Amino acid sequence: MSDNDVRAWIGRQQQLTDKIDCNRAKAMSAMLDDPGYDLNPDAPLPPLWHWLYFWEPSQNRGLAADGHAKRGSFLPPIELPRRMWAGGELEFLRPLTLGAEVERNSRIENIENKEGRSGSLSFVTVSHEISSEGTCCIRERQSIVYRAAARPSASGPAPSPAPAGNSPPTPTADFSREMHADPLLLFRYSALTFNAHRIHYDRGYVTEEEGYPGLLVHGPLLATLLAGLAVAQSAQSRLSRFEFRAVAPVFDLDPFQLCGKYPDAGGKSALWVANNRGDICMKATATMTS
Repeated sequence: MSDNDVRAWIGRQQQLTDKIDCNRAKAMSAMLDDPGYDLNPDAPLPPLWHWLYFWEPSQNRGLAADGHAKRGSFLPPIELPRRMWAGGELEFLRPLTLGAEVERNSRIENIENKEGRSGSLSFVTVSHEISSEGTCCIRERQSIVYRAAARPSASGPAPSPAPAGNSPPTPTADFSREMHADPLLLFRYSALTFNAHRIHYDRGYVTEEEGYPGLLVHGPLLATLLAGLAVAQSAQSRLSRFEFRAVAPVFDLDPFQLCGKYPDAGGKSALWVANNRGDICMKATATMTS
C-alpha cells in the first residue's frame, strides 16, 4: 500500500463505551501488590489505569502473527511488521470514578514516515477524549511506531546514560523504587488490558522472531508505575498532566529502577526508568497541581 493510501487514514474516528469496573481495578491493585487504593464505587480511578478499559476484542482468526489485531480497521494498514507504543501526552481534567459509564472518542491525527538507524519507521499519532456524563475527563495523545523486521541479534536502540552516569540512578534521584517485572506480572498486565502482543509473554517468539533477548515490559505499564510513584510523593497535589517517551526496551531479565525528582516551582517532576546498568529506558514529566 502506498504512502498516500495509508495517509488516507488520517482523520478516521472511533467511538467506544465502557464502565469503570471496580473488579478490574482491584485486579490491577493485586497485580501490583498495592492494597493502598480505595477502589470502591465512586472512588477516583488511579492515574493511567483507564488503559485497563475500552477493550477492543478481536476473534482469534482476526489476529496477526504478533498477536495484535490485523490492521486496516481503525489503525492504518502499515506494512512494517513491528509495532510499539513510543510515548504519549495526557491531560487530566477531572477524575474518572469507579462504577462510572464512560466514552472514548478517538481520531487518527497524523501518519509520518521516517528513516532511522534500524531502518524504516512509521509514526501514527492517535488522540483520545475520555468523557463521563458528557464531561471530558482525560485528553490523550498516543504515538505508535511501526518498525522494520528485526536484524539478527537486534535489541533495539541503545539506551542513554542515566543522570548518575553508569552508576545506579538512586544517588541523583529524590525518590526511587526497584521493580522486577517477571513473566507472571507481564502476563497478568497483558490479560488486564486484553493485549495479546506476543513480545510480552511468548519468549520463543520475542527472541526468535523479533530479535530481543527477553520479554519486553509494556511501555504503558512503565508509564503507569512512574505516574503512581509521582503521585505517591505529592499526596497534597493532583496529577494534571503526564508526558512520557520510551527510549529503550526494558526486559524481564533484570530489575529496573523507577526514579524521580521532587516537583520544581512550576509543579513539574522529572521521572525516568533506568535499567540495571543505570541507563535510561523511559523519560517522563508529571505536572502536579494543588
